[in-house]
Amino acid sequence: MSAERTVNRSAPGAAKKPPSAFIRSLYHVLDRHYGDLRWWPGETPFEVAVGAILTQNTNWRNVEKAIENLKKENLLSPAAITASEDGRLETALRPSGFYRVKAKRLRAFADYLVRFCGGTMEGLMAEGAGKIRAKLLTIHGIGEETADSIVLYGLGKPIFVVDAYTRRILERHGIPEARETYGSVQRLFVDALPKSPAVYNQCHALLVQVGKDYCRKQPRCDSCPLSHLKFHPKRGGKP
Repeated sequence: MSAERTVNRSAPGAAKKPPSAFIRSLYHVLDRHYGDLRWWPGETPFEVAVGAILTQNTNWRNVEKAIENLKKENLLSPAAITASEDGRLETALRPSGFYRVKAKRLRAFADYLVRFCGGTMEGLMAEGAGKIRAKLLTIHGIGEETADSIVLYGLGKPIFVVDAYTRRILERHGIPEARETYGSVQRLFVDALPKSPAVYNQCHALLVQVGKDYCRKQPRCDSCPLSHLKFHPKRGGKP
């Protein structure tokens, strides 16, 4: 079932409470256009977290190759990664690019799970999204987007993920907060949408998909499903 039904509807283009109404309209339009995208791929929460770390500065196909290598080498567990030799881990991660850097980041994450979480992702589950996020941000190489991806997609906790596609789409529709901090952009979606992992998951997936299909560096606005949506700030210019 599509996550769309859990969101209060707003007519496309409506802006009674901008930019919240705009974001809700954006969500509904894209949800109808694409349907349920069922993100994020991964057989286990740890595999999802590994994917979130490895996808930095590369495409998903390369991440899939690296994860497949980890599986073949029996390295897809926190204990196996912490016990592995650097050369072996780096070789497995080579397809993901920046493999030496990513090996250090992945090892730091695995080491954290082994030391503080019993070597499992489930060891993180007891606390709320905010506390888990704060802990993840203390780990070498994990920034806000990666931490939020792990919390949302790996652990199923309600936190919204912001990426470059999100900022680009909002900026091109005239929303000034798109150029502000990660947290400012994140709050736009938290204020507009229900606090639901399913809705946050689907909304982020929809933004990535429309970003890849239409809102590219050279945009394809004429055929974009969002082409008719307009953001109308309140009089005075600030929403």
